[in-house]
Amino acid sequence: MSGPLVAVQMTVNGEPVAVATVVERTLLDVLRDDLGLTGTKNGCGMGACGACNVLIDGEAHRACLSLAVTVAGRSVTTIEGLAEGGRPSVVQQAFLDAGAIQCGFCMPGMIVSATELLANNPRPTREDIRVGLSGNLCRCSGYVKVVEAVELAARRLPAR
Repeated sequence: MSGPLVAVQMTVNGEPVAVATVVERTLLDVLRDDLGLTGTKNGCGMGACGACNVLIDGEAHRACLSLAVTVAGRSVTTIEGLAEGGRPSVVQQAFLDAGAIQCGFCMPGMIVSATELLANNPRPTREDIRVGLSGNLCRCSGYVKVVEAVELAARRLPAR
């Protein structure tokens, strides 16, 4: 890729960030290569697997399909940014406690999706969880532990 550099200012994991990039670069590439946030994974590169999910203004998006320039002025939260005070978030800890981590490659995207789901529906049914995570693919999990992890996180979240 070549072309003129464009300055992109955004907030990443609560911190203001400015990067210079070409228009064609994805948010995934900027996060991983420029900002060193490698928790967001490049699974399929086509938006089908969800391994690259990040929150943009609180909504899950595929970073492999999002151009970095489209998030100028917006807030991006990666798996690294979900931690609370240097400790895993409730959702991250629930995935660990439920043994839902498997190889770990797709789990950051699943945790991001689960975080969005629980923000919008703090007491989801199993069906709600399955639908909420339906855009995330895992090649080594039967998804049972993942659903259990989201249920555990929902029980641990403060009532709203």
